[in-house]
Amino acid sequence: MHISFLLHNAYGIGGTIRTTFNLAQVLAERHDVEIVSVFRHRETPMLGAPSGVVMRQLVDLRKGSPGNDAGHSDYARPAKVFPRGDGRWKQYSRLTDTRIAAHLKSLDADVVVGTRPGLNVHIARQARRGPVRVGQEHLTLDSHGYRLRREIAHRYTLLDAVTTVTEADARAYRTRLKLPGVRIASVPNSVPAPHVAPADPAAKWVIAAGRLTKVKRYDLLVKAFAKVVAARPDWRLRIYGTGDATGNERAALRSLIEQRGLHNHVYLMGPANPLEPEWVKGSIAAVTSSIESFGMTIVEAMRCGLPVVSTDCPHGPGEIIEDGVDGRLVPVGDADAVAEALLGLIGDDALRRRTGAAALEAAERFDPAHIAERHEALFAELAARGGAGRHRGALRDTVHRSRGAMLDAGYALRYKAADMIRKGRKA
Repeated sequence: MHISFLLHNAYGIGGTIRTTFNLAQVLAERHDVEIVSVFRHRETPMLGAPSGVVMRQLVDLRKGSPGNDAGHSDYARPAKVFPRGDGRWKQYSRLTDTRIAAHLKSLDADVVVGTRPGLNVHIARQARRGPVRVGQEHLTLDSHGYRLRREIAHRYTLLDAVTTVTEADARAYRTRLKLPGVRIASVPNSVPAPHVAPADPAAKWVIAAGRLTKVKRYDLLVKAFAKVVAARPDWRLRIYGTGDATGNERAALRSLIEQRGLHNHVYLMGPANPLEPEWVKGSIAAVTSSIESFGMTIVEAMRCGLPVVSTDCPHGPGEIIEDGVDGRLVPVGDADAVAEALLGLIGDDALRRRTGAAALEAAERFDPAHIAERHEALFAELAARGGAGRHRGALRDTVHRSRGAMLDAGYALRYKAADMIRKGRKA
């Protein structure tokens, strides 16, 4: 098969980029695979190009590049096809509308895969008949605003399949949206085997990793760890990750650490890439998020042989961790429960060793080879029954596109009215 992935920016860093690269590289062992990046702002991908995969871009933003598109007249004009509800809308333009459309209409592939809602909408609206059309959801349906959910409900009807990273989110798509004929399947993200030896269960370090944002609730982890230190002052915590541009969350965490007298026990380590060598310096991992779309760091820690103490938040942890076997699940927002679970593992060397070994074994199911097989099976099933344009017919395709044009017109009027109101307020 010829499989084409459409990615926002393959040259940055992020979970969607990482998992797309992992999947593409394994698929490339048996298929012709390409990753088409809408944007390119640097010479080489920061995560390293996946071997065997063809890489190309649609909009070149490299400084000094002879093909730089930043000065193109359409680059400054707002996008009309890419939906406003997608959080990346401001980065898209009339130029991306045109470039993506030209790419999709000329694409000679068996399968085309979108990797975020805005790109899935492009595929639904602009891909030629023939290729199997797959839209991936790397966040959750609940995480999208009303405007985007409404557009998804209409546009995704012309896709062949939507894949989610958890079964809980797949259920949300099946029950809350009417997408007749669209295959909804959950396929988790993949995490390759680490290139380091498993963690030493005797290490007296707890490790946490992820962006320093409020949703990760590192404040809760620090408060919980204060209780841990009171009972076991020989243990320490390292938190890896970067914050937002303001640095407010990092400053707030540092202040909390000082207030609790934990400056010798809790360390804000900053970013680390790769993270594997840092995971294995600890013997327990901690996740205290209020919500997760999947939980890549949970799997990464487990693949390094660490049991994970995690809040049982929507949507991923409960589908990754078997409570009491390869980690612990605790209520969201409960610092006492986090501390109790950590102390349970800290105080029992045999339990920590046993759950770490179980985590290592359980996480093997997320190996890219296994995840690629699930995608291959889905692609083959969809190809066998025919792409959206073939098995539903030209008439239905035309009807949906006509309804889409009406929807576009309605949105345009609403946006124009909203802009006039904003201008009036400023005046």
